[in-house]
Amino acid sequence: MVRTPLTPEERLRGERLGMLLRAARGERSMAAVAASAGISAETLRKIETGRAPTPAFFTVAALAGALGLSMDEILGRCAPEPAAAPLIAYGLSGEP
Repeated sequence: MVRTPLTPEERLRGERLGMLLRAARGERSMAAVAASAGISAETLRKIETGRAPTPAFFTVAALAGALGLSMDEILGRCAPEPAAAPLIAYGLSGEP
């Protein structure tokens, strides 16, 4: 199966997620957090390093629970900033 290449935004989101999870893990071992979330330490390693930038929702939810993070917090800190939509899309281009 051929996978569609990730967009730059998807890569950035994955990097942000990895940094957030690593910071939340703190001094706890990768193996302990992974076991608490019910995933392998290798999966956590890939997510933290950005090699798995689009983990499954349930994996993220399990990690959030293990690390004491809310899904809202993860979304707020990892989602890209919404780009300003071009005014023409709203019929506000200034043209008559």
